[in-house]
Amino acid sequence: MKFATYQNGTRDGQLMVVSRDLTKAVAVPEIAGTLQAVLDNWEALAPKLQQVYERLNGEGYASAVAFDEEQCHSPLPRAYQWADGSAYINHVELVRKARGADVPPDFYENPLMYQGGSDAFLPPRAANRLDSEDWGIDFEAEVAVVTGDLPMGSDLVECEKAIRLVMLVNDTSLRNLIPGELAKGFGFFQSKPASAFSPVAVTPDELGDAWKDGKVHLPLLVQLNGEAFGKANAGVDMTFNFPRLVAHVAKTRELSAGSIIGSGTVSNRGEDGGPGRPVAAGGLGYSCLAEVRTVETILNGKATTPFMRFGDRVRIEMLDAAGQSVFGAIDQVIARYNEA
Repeated sequence: MKFATYQNGTRDGQLMVVSRDLTKAVAVPEIAGTLQAVLDNWEALAPKLQQVYERLNGEGYASAVAFDEEQCHSPLPRAYQWADGSAYINHVELVRKARGADVPPDFYENPLMYQGGSDAFLPPRAANRLDSEDWGIDFEAEVAVVTGDLPMGSDLVECEKAIRLVMLVNDTSLRNLIPGELAKGFGFFQSKPASAFSPVAVTPDELGDAWKDGKVHLPLLVQLNGEAFGKANAGVDMTFNFPRLVAHVAKTRELSAGSIIGSGTVSNRGEDGGPGRPVAAGGLGYSCLAEVRTVETILNGKATTPFMRFGDRVRIEMLDAAGQSVFGAIDQVIARYNEA
């Protein structure tokens, strides 16, 4: 199944069931008004929604409308929990190498994880409004899953069964604020403003063969100002799969339905096992600016690619094997916070 949330003037929006090809959508208020309501009562409501989905893809609905990504909020406009990992150790290795630091052995055994703000996400087509370019504005293209209820200490099998939905995310980072925050030894806060998720969230079965081993085996396509920037495969070089990330969160706490767990920046090694090359040079490119700046530092002694400025635009999307958009696209321009 595929779900979206249309903006309707309320905090949690209107649940929409979306056709597989992202051309049609239908509201189902007689079943559920919001995606969170579905997640709260998944076992009872999912079969009913499956029937709606099959009909939408088949004979259709007279009440169906043309699906419009511009109307979408993030599938969950707010969530009870948003925890983001760093599952692609290649990204961690590069960042630490650039500053002459080794990766501690424990990093290969236990995922890095931080708890982000989840009270208000951004719509995927809304401007990302921030106060200052001096903060070092960066995008991070990632994959995320949404879980059902899960007991503390759940094993990997239970964690995989609890994955209800998959979606994409732009986890904005303010790179110039990060060092000062981490130096205090208490983690990210000001350096992690609101994230935006893809217009559509999908059940894992919708991914077909691309969903295996708890990973999404498809390229994550990133454009910066209309130019190809990254196409790293989200199923490659992922040290910790999604069941492992979910289990990490659940080790010491119960997860409530609607918890979002992110993969961290998708990152692939180069063909020779070293830093990847830009797309323009025949490589798979990168999923954030920090990584290309890190590679520049390693190879040339200094970073030359700037962070984002007001007016810059990032687009994040994933296509299936037939070239069809799976989740719709996150397409955000950076704008000044108090500017009309």
